[in-house]
Amino acid sequence: MEQSPTQALAQYIVNSRPEDLPSSVRHESKRALLHWLACSIGGSRHPCVLSALSALDEFSGKRECALLGRAERVDALLAALINGISADALGFTDTHLKTVIHPGGVIGPAILPLAERMTVPGSDFLHAFSLGMEVACRLGLVVYPWHYERGWHITGTAGVVGAAAAVARLLRLDEKHTVWALGLAVTQAAGLREMFGSMTKSFHMGRAAQGGLVAGLLARHDYTSSEKAIEAPRGFAHVLGEDPDLGALTRDLGVTFEIMQNTYKPFPCGIVVHPAADGCIALATKHDLDAAEIQQVTLRVHPLVLELCGRKSPSTTGEAKLSVFHSAAMSLLTRRLTLSEYEPDMVNRVDVVELRSRIRVFPDSSIREDEADLRVMLRSGTELHHHVDHAIGSAARPMSDADIEAKAYGLTEGVLSRSQSEEMMNACWSIEHQPRAGILAELGSVRASG
Repeated sequence: MEQSPTQALAQYIVNSRPEDLPSSVRHESKRALLHWLACSIGGSRHPCVLSALSALDEFSGKRECALLGRAERVDALLAALINGISADALGFTDTHLKTVIHPGGVIGPAILPLAERMTVPGSDFLHAFSLGMEVACRLGLVVYPWHYERGWHITGTAGVVGAAAAVARLLRLDEKHTVWALGLAVTQAAGLREMFGSMTKSFHMGRAAQGGLVAGLLARHDYTSSEKAIEAPRGFAHVLGEDPDLGALTRDLGVTFEIMQNTYKPFPCGIVVHPAADGCIALATKHDLDAAEIQQVTLRVHPLVLELCGRKSPSTTGEAKLSVFHSAAMSLLTRRLTLSEYEPDMVNRVDVVELRSRIRVFPDSSIREDEADLRVMLRSGTELHHHVDHAIGSAARPMSDADIEAKAYGLTEGVLSRSQSEEMMNACWSIEHQPRAGILAELGSVRASG
């Protein structure tokens, strides 16, 4: 009897070994792991994290798991939720550009609590993390782009299944129980793009991490599910996709690895905005622009930019991070794009609002997602032009290991000491040789600094 795609995926998860992963994949997994930890630590004081903790902390069970960037300890399920929320809180998460999934901030929070409660060697932890990333991204490829365009938040819907795959691997479930874990995750697939700009966007990532952990734990105790949860007529692919590419789930599985297409944001805003921001910073720096000299800015961008980040008049930090108009204005004004450029006082500052009104953005289907074309007309009549062929941080211009470390230091500054941050980074780079992966939770929490 021919295997179903769900069963074939489960078989791969069960039979894959750490040594089967090429060294390049293992290294990229370490980059993604370090990046996620830094994002969660950096986002650990965000209002959405504080709100979630205020609501749920009193319901925590055994307080045996760390919250990254914080001193509190909570139960495993709450840790997965909160560490997933904090990963997305600052809008700095990793991105698989072919699907716009932010995989690291879902997979990591799902399995870190297990590493704390069990004796998990670092090599097994990295392997499970890699498998979870692969499953999430491949499932995204099955239904993208219709799924995303229809309004589903693909990080939540595909991410929960990747999280379950990673959990199943760490729990050493057999093929039957792994199939059940995948099915239990698939039925939890959720997240609506309508929530973008609100705290609920980050909740999607936390809930996906928590849901994946729940799926694996239930399956371990013989909680059954459909064995064709992904491909059945009323399964994930056909209900949440139109004309799904089911072959993408297992095509060249174990030969090609989607994590190699993962990217890391240099700017804390929607990934599709990065080409425009990159171009504005480059042009403003090159010509030493004074914003008062600018008469009009014209941007040609991929159509997805306006669909996802077309807010012309944002009023909050969350809205501003999803506004190409605000990001372009701040890039021209400050020649950088950091968290400071999205603070409420910046979003509503008179000169920023006025400059945003002078920016025109046009969708162009001939422009790639990592490309942008920028023209600035000065009041003197001079026109300046800059073309971004590939934005910094894209697959064609990836952030280096040193860039990721610098970003991690910036995100952990003020939360962890410099020495503790360095120790955490070293543990990530050497995770394959760590006897206990739970050390990452200790080094990433405030408690670890004493």
